[in-house]
Amino acid sequence: MSTDLNRAEAVRQAFSARFSGSPRLFRAPGRVNLIGEHTDYNDGFVFPAAINRYTWSAISARDNRTLRVQSANLSEQIDINLDDQSRATGHWSDYVRGVAWVLEQQGVKVRGGNLFIDSDVPLGAGLSSSAALEVAAALALLDNSGSTLDRLELAQLCRRAENEFVGMRCGIMDQFIACFGRADCALMLDCRSLEYELAPVPREVRLVVCNTMVKHELAASEYNVRREQCEAGVRFLASRLENVSALRDVSLDQLMSFRGDLTEVVFKRCRHVISENARVEAANRALKHSDLAELGRLMAESHRSLRDDYAVSCAELDSMVELASGIEGCIGSRMTGGGFGGCTINLVDAGRVGHFADSMAAGYERSTGKLPEIYVCSAAAAASEISA
Repeated sequence: MSTDLNRAEAVRQAFSARFSGSPRLFRAPGRVNLIGEHTDYNDGFVFPAAINRYTWSAISARDNRTLRVQSANLSEQIDINLDDQSRATGHWSDYVRGVAWVLEQQGVKVRGGNLFIDSDVPLGAGLSSSAALEVAAALALLDNSGSTLDRLELAQLCRRAENEFVGMRCGIMDQFIACFGRADCALMLDCRSLEYELAPVPREVRLVVCNTMVKHELAASEYNVRREQCEAGVRFLASRLENVSALRDVSLDQLMSFRGDLTEVVFKRCRHVISENARVEAANRALKHSDLAELGRLMAESHRSLRDDYAVSCAELDSMVELASGIEGCIGSRMTGGGFGGCTINLVDAGRVGHFADSMAAGYERSTGKLPEIYVCSAAAAASEISA
């Protein structure tokens, strides 16, 4: 808690160096996904955990309809006219603009303010920096405007901002875990019903995130392509099977019976999603029964499926997963996030974390010439206001 308060005080001081007034402080966590990749926008199952790396927002009111937004990470300030929110600009501030736009669509009269943003969630690394920014900004704008939303409404609003304003057709997972994460727990989410179960992360396990240092520039465009390919599969299968509205509704046996009628690409995309849903449910059972060996096996299967069927891995991610599998103390490893770079998530025996990190850094640098960043994380609580 003292570390949190120290960081809060640092954010307050940074705000005061740029703006007048006493700010209110909020933060939202990044996330890793233990298993269940590219299933959320197919009405499937995911198994994320919020992590103790955060985007912070500090805000004080202005007497007009201008949001003056300062990014500490990018050393950039931009003014947003709340009366002219007609379109996205392709700038990072679209995530804030989008949240303000959706709030106005929901009937919230967004008040102008000075908004300071700081974050230690790595950008473009597949750890949900965009959703952390959306949720942290939404909490600040709501408070500044004298309004509130329940957590589910907040998650859905932030997803709308990314889908409808920014133009990224993401599912609900990232915003949901930022709003519902629980300390020391992973969360299995049914992305259709939005029901969820918590599964404690064993005390003897650490979540070790390894950053390839490869930015996933392809992810945004290819993400939407993958979604279109899945939708093509659903349209065909729904014309042949009853009660199919998403890949969630199709069994692997049913898919296999139509293999000759689908293009190879669409078949592989569907096979990944259907098999991944089954792996998420199995992983939840394994974690609840502390069967870490089974969880590790499922993570390895998931990575192979993402690499071979969904085609969203890359050489650096594959190298990291291969290296991790040979390091003592590693229980399981896979890519996490949209793909084409970013990070792997590794479940590591707590007593072997130092050895794992040193071995991974040395091995990855030898194989790729790049020095990775390695973050030892814990499962964290949801977004909240941080008081003095």
